[in-house]
Amino acid sequence: MLSKEDSRRLAQLERQLRRDDPDFCTRMAGGRTTRRRAPIALILTATVVWTTAVILAVVGWWGAAAVAGVWGSVIAVAVIFRSRPPSRIAPDTLPPAW
Repeated sequence: MLSKEDSRRLAQLERQLRRDDPDFCTRMAGGRTTRRRAPIALILTATVVWTTAVILAVVGWWGAAAVAGVWGSVIAVAVIFRSRPPSRIAPDTLPPAW
């Protein structure tokens, strides 16, 4: 177990190595990216909202059905973006924004 100071120093060395030699870091990672699990709560929420949109459309409330359909789609897009693999470029190696 590392102390707080040792953990801070190790993190600093890792950031410096990513900045100085990103190719080495890619080779050491094996070129693999890790996938994050899709959040089950968001998937269930999108399913419930879409089901509600279908029920509202059957009942004849088209405006409410459209709103529910849009929100279901927004939640589904959020699930897709959250489950994407992380980018290969470390955020601290990006050029500064103007």
